[in-house]
Amino acid sequence: MRILTASDRTLLVEAKGLDEAMRLNLAWDGVPGIVERIPGARTVLVRFDPLRTSAAALAEVLSATQVDAEHVPHTREVTVPVHYDGEDLAEAASLLGVSAEELVNRHLAADWQVAFSGFAPGFGYVVSGDPLFDVPRRSSPRTRVPAGSVALAGAFTGVYPRESPGGWQLIGRTDAVMWDIDRDPPALLSPGALVR
Repeated sequence: MRILTASDRTLLVEAKGLDEAMRLNLAWDGVPGIVERIPGARTVLVRFDPLRTSAAALAEVLSATQVDAEHVPHTREVTVPVHYDGEDLAEAASLLGVSAEELVNRHLAADWQVAFSGFAPGFGYVVSGDPLFDVPRRSSPRTRVPAGSVALAGAFTGVYPRESPGGWQLIGRTDAVMWDIDRDPPALLSPGALVR
């Protein structure tokens, strides 16, 4: 890993890849002085309280972190009910070289975990170990994707938390509320959560 100073209160940690970024982000839960961790596909931005630790001291703690290369810890488990009737289900299956039924069955059977959040409040980038799920984005994005749309793009699956533009392949829909400011935490899918 490489640790860079991003500001007087933040360090940017560059990981080897998504798996390492996920492991590091979760390993730093509870480290004294850390105020917030914002994971990405290959980075973790670590905001700290300068009254509790210094950038140098925190960088030393972070760089000494040992992570289990076999298992990514998880924070909680979430079940998202899905109706597999998305507009792009057949096309996504064709792009992956399987039937729509097999795509649905493997999507249901996969062990999914939220890697990081972004795009919109409540949108979790969810990954699995199933190599099937690596589908290209649509060649032409939609101007309106309905809230609750379950979609695939690249190695990720996700649920649109609100109506918005988007270029992911729509495979289904859910009535689950992805973002609710009155819920704790507001995001149904937060980094580290296992998703069924």
